[in-house]
Amino acid sequence: MMDNLRIDEIARRLLEGVPPALRTISKDLENNFRTVLRSSLGKLDLVTRDEFDTQTRVLERTRARLAELEARLQALEGAAPGAAPGAGSGSAPPETP
Repeated sequence: MMDNLRIDEIARRLLEGVPPALRTISKDLENNFRTVLRSSLGKLDLVTRDEFDTQTRVLERTRARLAELEARLQALEGAAPGAAPGAGSGSAPPETP
């Protein structure tokens, strides 16, 4: 959720847009702006910047690990036909029932 400092800044900016005649009730307006912003933003499915950054790092590590595993798999698949000499060459006698 957005931190209170940003909500306070948005509330102040909204208050600056209020006509001067209404600014006499500025403290009430600012409090109402703050309340409405917190309520509205609280309903949104938002994550903090820290949570976002943490998940980004997790995704980067996962992608790196996936790339490593894909490279290992390709190496194993490339080595598989020659891994066991004579395999599939027909040198072993066929089984008899």
